[in-house]
Amino acid sequence: MEYIHSKKDWVKRMANRLKQDICIGENLKKYRKKAGMSQEHVAAKLQVQGIDIVREIISQMELGKCNIRISVLLALAEMYRVPVAAFFADLERYE
Repeated sequence: MEYIHSKKDWVKRMANRLKQDICIGENLKKYRKKAGMSQEHVAAKLQVQGIDIVREIISQMELGKCNIRISVLLALAEMYRVPVAAFFADLERYE
């Protein structure tokens, strides 16, 4: 068993374990643009709803570099006026 020396090591190790195997980022971006919203606008609306998020996180989610909390996914679906299932349409596995 590998010993983890610091919190930083633990976070790095967990990040590798929690990598997305399927990216919904393109769909998130597509529906954000269809809703006519910028990443800044989305982040601001989420913050008003009590979801602590910044534009950079929206960008990372759309690039598939950040895992998405279910609460954020539900809020985005409501904001973009699409069913949650729309974010999972036409997905390809990461290689």
